[in-house]
Amino acid sequence: MSSDRIVQELRWDPVLGEWVMVSNVRELRPWHPEGFCPFCPGTPETGHGWDVLILNNKYPILSEEPPKLRPHKFFKNAPSYGKNYIVVETPKHDLDDLSDLTVEEIRKVITYVIDKYIEELSDKRSVYFLYFRNKGKEVGVSLTHPHSQIYVLPFIPTKVRRELTNALNHFKRYGRCLFCDLIDAEVSDKERIILKSSHWIAFIPYYAHWPFEVHIYPLKHINTLNQVNEVMAEDLAYVLKKVLCGVKNIFENPMPYTMVLHQAPMRGHYSYYHLHIEIYGMYRTSGRLKYAAGVESGAGNFTYDDTPEEAASILRDTIERKCVIQ
Repeated sequence: MSSDRIVQELRWDPVLGEWVMVSNVRELRPWHPEGFCPFCPGTPETGHGWDVLILNNKYPILSEEPPKLRPHKFFKNAPSYGKNYIVVETPKHDLDDLSDLTVEEIRKVITYVIDKYIEELSDKRSVYFLYFRNKGKEVGVSLTHPHSQIYVLPFIPTKVRRELTNALNHFKRYGRCLFCDLIDAEVSDKERIILKSSHWIAFIPYYAHWPFEVHIYPLKHINTLNQVNEVMAEDLAYVLKKVLCGVKNIFENPMPYTMVLHQAPMRGHYSYYHLHIEIYGMYRTSGRLKYAAGVESGAGNFTYDDTPEEAASILRDTIERKCVIQ
């Protein structure tokens, strides 16, 4: 694609009040290539002798040198400044999921992501560090080698912005962290908790949107990744392995899911916000996806076909039967 045809920019949706990231570079990315994996050891991108790699995405949605904007007479746009990274989680190509790694290997992945976050704090143009993982062709994964991604954004994502607004309103009204109160309510109810470790708690929230939606919170009130110390990182690796193993093995077919880290923005003061991880397991029953269809996509309100309490019971039972960690 010639440089004069490249379009990478942010376009503002004035109706919903949010940014849309536009990049025709994404059209060029490979889709399940046969006989070659760019993330395996020994390729020009990866080399040899590594456990975890963080690579620049060759087909980015954002750019450190975005093309010149073409202004519109009515609509608002902005430079798509930012960074896209691929976190190659292991040299092993034939693993199915992050949960197939050892706790120590998962801890290394977490540590690499934390270190990248700390590095990116020095870039004053960066606003938000979004770490996420997609699992399964059903959610659009184009390469099967175990990997996750990082978007360093020039804006606060819409969903996080809504969380920040509601968390601030709760703090102003009650003088407490909204998320700490959520954790206390889940602990009191007991029935939706998946597991609790020394430093983290995992549960399917009372208001879950996706069939097997698991939230993982630190028991300590922290805002950003650089507040996760070594002990917490190791404990988080254990919790992620157990939870993701359970999510994977609920049905005969491995569960497709999306995992996203929510934390405070890189700039400003958000002491009322509480870092957490959200995992969206997308099968309702074996092989049957929950689609974000008419009501969800068109109206913005999710329907839930069972109950979070029953989903939590199924996930706990799966972990107990199939996810023993030595």
